[in-house]
Amino acid sequence: MKRTFLTVLAGVSVLGLAACGSGSPSGETGTEGASPEAGAGGLEKVTVGVIPIVDTAPLYLGEEKGFFEEEGLDLDIQTVAGGAAAIPAVVSGGFDFSFGNVVSVMVANDKGLDIQLVANGNSTSGDVSKDFSGVVVPEDSDIQSAKDLAGKTVSVNTLANIGDTTIRSIVEEDGGDPESVKFVEVGFPDAPAALANGQVDAAWILDPFLSKAVADGGRVISYNFADFDPNLDISGYFTTGDTVENKPELVAKFKAAMNKSLEYAQENPEEVRDIVGTYTKIEEADRAEMALPTFRKDFNMEAAQKLADAAVKYGTLSKAPDLESMYP
Repeated sequence: MKRTFLTVLAGVSVLGLAACGSGSPSGETGTEGASPEAGAGGLEKVTVGVIPIVDTAPLYLGEEKGFFEEEGLDLDIQTVAGGAAAIPAVVSGGFDFSFGNVVSVMVANDKGLDIQLVANGNSTSGDVSKDFSGVVVPEDSDIQSAKDLAGKTVSVNTLANIGDTTIRSIVEEDGGDPESVKFVEVGFPDAPAALANGQVDAAWILDPFLSKAVADGGRVISYNFADFDPNLDISGYFTTGDTVENKPELVAKFKAAMNKSLEYAQENPEEVRDIVGTYTKIEEADRAEMALPTFRKDFNMEAAQKLADAAVKYGTLSKAPDLESMYP
C-alpha cells in the first residue's frame, strides 16, 4: 500500500504537481483518533494552503471577521504557488485544506489521488463584457475573436488545466480548430511582457495583471470563464477523502466558516479590495480597477459537469471524473 501511494504521488509530481515551498509535511492526514493540534487560545489549529491572489480574499476576510474563531478554529495560512503544488502537501498531511482550481482537483483524482472539494472558492462573474479572466491580444492584432486563435500561440500559466481547457472550448464553439492552438506556459505576472514582446500571439491573464495588460494597450477577445459558462465555479478548498471520512467535525467547522466568509465577501466588495492589499503588493489604484469574481457557497454542478466533459474531450483528463465523490 505504501509503495502504491508513493508511486501515485511521484506520478503527480512529474505532471507538475510539485511539492510547495512553504509548509513541511508532518505525516499522514486524517488518521482516525488523532488528537487535533492545539492553536491559540485553546482553538483547534488548522493549516490552509492558499495562493495570494484576489480569489482567496474571502479566507482572509473570514479570519479578520472572526468567522473561523467562532467555529473554534485557529487559522494557519500558508502561501503556495498554485493549487496543483499544494496537492502533495494536503496528501502528506502538511496542510489540512488548500485552495486550488477545480481542474487541478480533477487531474489529481485522474491520477489516483482521493481529493475532495469541501467549500467553494470563487466563480466567474458571468459578465462577458468584463470578468477577472481574459484572453488578451495586442491592439493591432488580426485576431478578432476566439476562432482566430486557431494556429496561434497562446500563453497559459499551466498546461493541461482550466485555462487551456476553457480556451479550447470557446475556440471550437466560435468555429475554430481547438487542436491547432499552441499553448505555452507563461506565469500571469510575465504574460503582459510576453505579449508585448511578440513571444506569444495571445495571452490568458487574470486580474490584476489583466487590467494592467489592457491599460498598456492590450485588447480582450474573450473573457474565457464567462464565455465558457456564466455559472462556472473556478476554484475551491479541498482536502483528502481520508480527512472527510475521519475528521467530519473539522471539515464541517471549516466549511461553515468558509461559507460565512464567501457570503460576506460577496456582500462587501470594497472590503475585498481592501484586504487584498494586506497580503499582496497590488496598489490601491489597481485594486480599484479589478474585476472581482463571484463568491458563493454552493457549487454549480451543471457547470462542473460541462467543465469535466471538456477536460476529457481535450485530453486534460484520461477519463470522466466521478464528480459525486469529488464534491461531498
